[in-house]
This record gives sequence, structure tokens and C-alpha cells, in this order.
Amino acid sequence: MPKKPRAADLTSKLRKPSSFRERVPAQKGIEKALEAVAERTGIERSELEELGVPAFGMTEVGVCRETLGDYVAELRVVERGKTHLGWFKADGKPQKSVPKAVRENHAEDLKELKQAAKNIEQMLAAQKDRIDGLFVEQKEWRVDQFVERYLQHPLIGVVANRLIWSLTEPGCEPVSVLPRSGALTRLDGSVVSPTPEATVRMWHPIEAEMSEVLAWRERLEELEVVQPFKQAHREVYLLTDAERHTGTYSNRFAAHVLKQHQFNALCSARGWKNTLRLMVDDEYPPATKWLPKWGIRAEYWVEGLGGEYGTDTNEAGTYLYLGTDQVRFYPIEAATNSAHAGGGGYGSSGTDRTENQPLPIDQVPPLVLSEVLRDVDLFVGVASVGNDPNWQDGGPEGRFRDYWHSYGFGELSGSAVSRKAVLERLLPRLKIRDVCSLSDRFLVVKGKRRTYKIHLGSANILMEPNDQYLCIVPAQSQAKKEQVFLPFEGDQRLSIILSKALLLAADDKITDQTILSQIGGAN
Repeated sequence: MPKKPRAADLTSKLRKPSSFRERVPAQKGIEKALEAVAERTGIERSELEELGVPAFGMTEVGVCRETLGDYVAELRVVERGKTHLGWFKADGKPQKSVPKAVRENHAEDLKELKQAAKNIEQMLAAQKDRIDGLFVEQKEWRVDQFVERYLQHPLIGVVANRLIWSLTEPGCEPVSVLPRSGALTRLDGSVVSPTPEATVRMWHPIEAEMSEVLAWRERLEELEVVQPFKQAHREVYLLTDAERHTGTYSNRFAAHVLKQHQFNALCSARGWKNTLRLMVDDEYPPATKWLPKWGIRAEYWVEGLGGEYGTDTNEAGTYLYLGTDQVRFYPIEAATNSAHAGGGGYGSSGTDRTENQPLPIDQVPPLVLSEVLRDVDLFVGVASVGNDPNWQDGGPEGRFRDYWHSYGFGELSGSAVSRKAVLERLLPRLKIRDVCSLSDRFLVVKGKRRTYKIHLGSANILMEPNDQYLCIVPAQSQAKKEQVFLPFEGDQRLSIILSKALLLAADDKITDQTILSQIGGAN
């Protein structure tokens, strides 16, 4: 009987070829290949995904070098997962641009290097999403596996070396560590030397005392480590009294109006299964996330909004907007719920059976609850029409005017509260610090002409003294950017708020007539 292959035996095969010319295959092709190999070998798909990350010819973390004639091309991963292609003579002297000899004699190689840069950026983005999902998976590795697959992997190391990890020795309490210069270091910078029996998993702030979380934030700031996504600054969502009262669901993110296509894209990115709703007489399941590690599935109940074909739908009949309702948790094998496309309530067959009942929300593991609600907060925080500065009129027939105003200037969500905490530390370092302050919900900017209040959730703006609305779309707010250390990547809203603040602090230098017509000449 043939021996079943071990995961370690597949590593080299899955990572070849190692040339920078490696292509990122189409997503459907990846899915089929992974399923086929998983079925043939009996190795979990997540394990194969981890082992199969290509190196793109990089011989060290984040760096690929290729000799082309008398020159060396250096493809390096830089900030925010972007790449930079630099050129050097054989003696190491840097070149300002692509050498003429390379353009003339190695045109095809140059083309493939540029394609490799795009492939690396695409793969890095996908791997950041995958690793972000490891919080809820609670996956563990032996320390030697972790070092090989994460810290020393030429591509994954770009992400893994900027994250905090939880190291556990047999019989001991976990220790949080940060990779630095090839070693694992504690909060105080001292080096940890793990034994071969030690295990490693992702560190999550919900498992730590607040003092430790704050200390890690300060440590990362001191080292100027920009995390690939929120970890030390990750929002934590704890059970509320209202949710204890409802018993089986959370209404924390109900009654919002979302752009359906944007919501659907976010679901896909965060590992949720969702179906675009059409204005048809049909049933649809809720947006669902399966959590097999915990034997749980999470549901976010949504429904199509409006009844005018062509106004509330696109030409294909797909709803443009969704209304949101409850977040619920079920045993993973419970009967599937569904609701009519245009609403009317969710239900399933066999709802009277115990196995199909929703889980009491206070029995959902805190980590699962927090990560699911964080996803839902992201869906609302990004896809809500309340974020759109052009929606002051409330959208079709003004139906959502009240919602737009209440969301765009209302109470802060968990992600906005986290954003405020980051700004509290950032403001003292900005050149505009003397004209900026934080209130309960706003970043207040005192310009030369007006004083502005930028909402920390939506980034929408009100002007004093009469709270007049100021419409600035992100493309208009491209002020000269100040180099500001941000502790994590991925919060586009924070970047928009800072960009608007920099613009408005120098409102006497604004030349955009659309903005000037709203500001006027008032002081």
C-alpha cells in the first residue's frame, strides 16, 4: 500500500518554480488545484494553502535579485505591500533608472520582472487576508514549522515579521513575542530561545490585559513597525447588556443601508458566503461565515431595499442597496435559514428542533463573537451609504436622508473608536497639531476661513458655526501629504480623514472652486 504523503514532503514541490517569472494563476484555477490535491493526499486545504505560497525567486525576505548583463535588478517589497524595482551596476553602484543596455538587450526579462512585481503584490494582498483569518482559526505550529513557513519564507516573512505571536512552552503560560532581526523578542526587547517542543499561534488582544495591549502599541511605535493589518490596535467587541437581553442575536449593526455590490465584495474578502439579491420572487440565505474550528456558523441578516426596477436595481435587476438586521450564531449543522429577496423575515424548516435553534449569544466564545462583529462593523463602516459625501440628499427620492445624517455624524462604531485612539497619539506629531483637536465624535480643524469637524466614522464634514455640510470627495482632498507614521495598514478611512485635515488646515490655499463655493469667505 503506497505511503500517504506528508505535508513536509510536498513543500518543495508546491513552491516550485522559484523563479521571479512565477505567475499568480487565476483564482478559479487555484481553487480547483487545491481541492484536487487535498482530496488526493488527505492533507487539509488550509495546510496546502500555507505550504504552496511561492517565493518568486526571492532568496531573502522581501528581496529578489536578478543579473541582466552588467546590471543587477533588485525587486524589493516596500511599504504597504508595494514593490520597488531598483538597478545596480555589478560593483553595487545604484542607477537612477532602467539602464539603456537592459532596455535594449533584455527587454523580455525586463517585462517579466515588472510582471513579477505585480504578481508579488497580488500574492501579498491575498496572504495578508489569509493570515488575518488565522485569529479565529487559532491554528498552532511547532516552532520549527513556524520559522520555516512564516518568519523565513521570502514572501510570507514580509507579513509575519511585523506581527505579534503567542509562544507556549509545554506546561507554561503563553508569552507574546515579536520577531526582530531573526529572533523572537519579548515586550522589553529580551530574546526568547524556544525549545523544539514550543508551539506558536497568532496573538489576539482579547486574550491579554489592557496594559499589555497598550505596551505592545508603544513598543511597535518605538520600533516604527507598521503592522500589515490591525493586531495591536485591533478592535475588541465584548458582549453588551442589550445582547444579553435579546438572548440569541445582536442588533448592534441593524438598520443600516449598504451598497450591495460593495458589501458582497467585502464578504468575499473576509471569508463570508453571500449571494447578490435580485428583485425576483425568490429566497436567499443570509450572509454566512462558517467557523468549523468552533462548530459554529454566523449569519448577518440582510434584505433588498426598494421596489422600483431600474431605480432600486441595476439593469440586471440586482438590488443596489440592502437593509441590515440581526447577527446570529447557529450550530454549524443547523438547518439553513432563508428569506425573500425583498424581506419578510428569515426562517427554515424544522425550526422547532433543538439542533436548529440559534445559540445563546452569551455561549459564543468571546474571540468568535469579537471577530464576527468586527467583520460586520467593517461591512457597515465601508459599504454604508452614510459614508458617501454625495448622499446628502438621501439618495433615491430622499428616502435615506435621515439615515445618512444619523450615520454620517452619529455615535462612533468600534472601528471609529479605535481610529480616535490612534489619532490621539498621532496628532502631537503632525505639523497641523496646533490647529487640530479631538471631540467626542470629530477631528476638529481650525482653518484660516472656517472651523471644520471631520466625523471619525464616516469622514463627513460639518463647518462651524452653523454645522453647514461640506462635501469633499476623496479625490478632491489630495493635499500635499505629510509623512506620518501609521501603526497599521488597511484603514483607508483614517487616511481620508488625515488628508482632509491637511487640506482644511490650509483652507486659504485651496483653489478647487467646488470646495471654495461651499466654504465662502467667512472667518
